[in-house]
Amino acid sequence: MQEYFYNNAGQDVSLENIPNYFWSLPSINVYSATVPDRMHHLDLGLFHYQIEFTQALLQKQDSSLVNKIDNRLSKIPRFQKFQMFTNGLQSISRMTAKEYRILMKVMVFVVDNLYKENENNVENFVENKKLSEVYAKWNKMYMMSRSEIFTESDLENFRKDTFEWAKLFVEIFKPYSRSKLKFPKFHSWIYHIFESIRQFGIINGYTTETYESLHKDFVKIPYRMSNKKNVEDQIMKTLKRQDIINVINKKQKKKKPTKLLNFSSKLFETKLTEANIYFCEKMNDPNINDNMIKGFNQFLECFDDFLDNILEVKNIKECDIIIYGTATLENGSIIRAKNKFHDKPWFSNIAISMDSNESSDYQSDEGLCYGKILLMAKIEIEEKPPLNLALVQWYNFKFEKNSYLYNCPLLKLVELYNLIPIETIDNIVHIIPRFDEDNEYFVNKYIS
Repeated sequence: MQEYFYNNAGQDVSLENIPNYFWSLPSINVYSATVPDRMHHLDLGLFHYQIEFTQALLQKQDSSLVNKIDNRLSKIPRFQKFQMFTNGLQSISRMTAKEYRILMKVMVFVVDNLYKENENNVENFVENKKLSEVYAKWNKMYMMSRSEIFTESDLENFRKDTFEWAKLFVEIFKPYSRSKLKFPKFHSWIYHIFESIRQFGIINGYTTETYESLHKDFVKIPYRMSNKKNVEDQIMKTLKRQDIINVINKKQKKKKPTKLLNFSSKLFETKLTEANIYFCEKMNDPNINDNMIKGFNQFLECFDDFLDNILEVKNIKECDIIIYGTATLENGSIIRAKNKFHDKPWFSNIAISMDSNESSDYQSDEGLCYGKILLMAKIEIEEKPPLNLALVQWYNFKFEKNSYLYNCPLLKLVELYNLIPIETIDNIVHIIPRFDEDNEYFVNKYIS
């Protein structure tokens, strides 16, 4: 850094041209003493700046785009344990690090396809593609920073990803920074984090996030669950119970295939012989969501196909069909197919691993295919074990070539429906409609 100072080139590395006192103390390496902290450098620091500069950029290019961002954020589909931003970015100044980390996972889809031409002849106009790209590059860098192991080649790739993001960040946002991006956090992260990893190991081992999360999970939350008497004993008992549950869940997650733990939220029940009339009545109910109407319309045909081709059973004269709104899997995933969940419809998207013999015949995402749950049913046939089935409408890749955008599969819904055993479902996935496009969907790969 002294070289940049003496050459009056500090601005090239986001530094003010002032001498560093620690240069006069050769026995002290200030960068080793103050390693970059990911939570404060990235979550609460640089990503916060990136959002603020994006708002300023959009305000300059077209003030209506700021409201458009808020509107899109409020329309991001629900997902398990995923916070919704119903008020957009209005509360950005009060966001926690956890909320910023959630925001990271969706912002690239929010700014994608946001605007097209420089209709207002704005100086230093930034193309939408570049704005989307800076968020995609951020995610790539950030995910790499959370790695549990770094080889030298990993570290080199991390350096490359970091500098690619930083270069684009400077190119786009420098005009919107009063200091011209002379941020200590920016400089510290892009020039010193790599040596910190070499010296002290993975970032997860010395980030504030780790210890604040532990304090929250192991002290704050158990304390709030107590009655504030004999607090230490109650906290220890709570943690012991949680530990037992976590051990059980880990064992269950390793089991194949996934097992259905239970159904809940019973919605409808009918006999097979009465199902056609019953479903027609429900399809005319104005309170029934379009996805469920589609499910009723396809159910009997898919059920016949399932019996003929999967079970190889024919001539079932009668059975009970019980439609549920919620299914909980043993791995903890909750699948929903409900007209209303807190006043909004929720129809889960799922991933299924294709058979190794079939995966080469179809275009898949590394062996995974995706579908939307329309209905979930328990079929009770006399003298046979019940069938736990899900009616799925399938996604396919939108394009045969260029199947991925921002490292996420780009899909379309197709008119293909099947009843599948719930046990064949691998997991739920977060699928986000591509804004301002018809029948285009992203699989959110930034949610693990």
